[in-house]
Amino acid sequence: MSHYTIEITGQHTTSDADRSFFTDAIRRVLQEENVASATISLVFVDDAEIHRINREFLEHDHPTDVISFLLNDASEAAAAADLVPPDVTINGELIVSTETAWREAGSHGWSPRAELLLYVVHGLLHLCGYDDLTDTTRPEMRSRERELLKLWGYCPTGLEP
Repeated sequence: MSHYTIEITGQHTTSDADRSFFTDAIRRVLQEENVASATISLVFVDDAEIHRINREFLEHDHPTDVISFLLNDASEAAAAADLVPPDVTINGELIVSTETAWREAGSHGWSPRAELLLYVVHGLLHLCGYDDLTDTTRPEMRSRERELLKLWGYCPTGLEP
């Protein structure tokens, strides 16, 4: 049986219905990735805050859509196995820009909530060991994003293979 602890916070928190939606979405993605145990913190912020975090922790001087931090040593296991093994507990944090979601949603032809879901799925896949930083690894991650988003009936445009 899976055990997930999920906390949703932030200066741009969503409604209770959205909290429930994103909590369920996180659980569903973790189940689909066969993660047995996880503690996930999802923090909604604005562009200024995600820019600050991106600069401070990743040395990138620009805002972004989502940042994921793996907070345990599962990163070594993920690197060795390409994906997090089922017996490893993921302890991670996702930081998501609601401002970016509102601005970018139209480019995929969907709602800001769907755009936020894309960011959550993307961040969770990073925590599970997927990578989109190289031409070799990007197609697998993009394909998995599309597969997972279809669980909610979303078929994004603009996600390159």
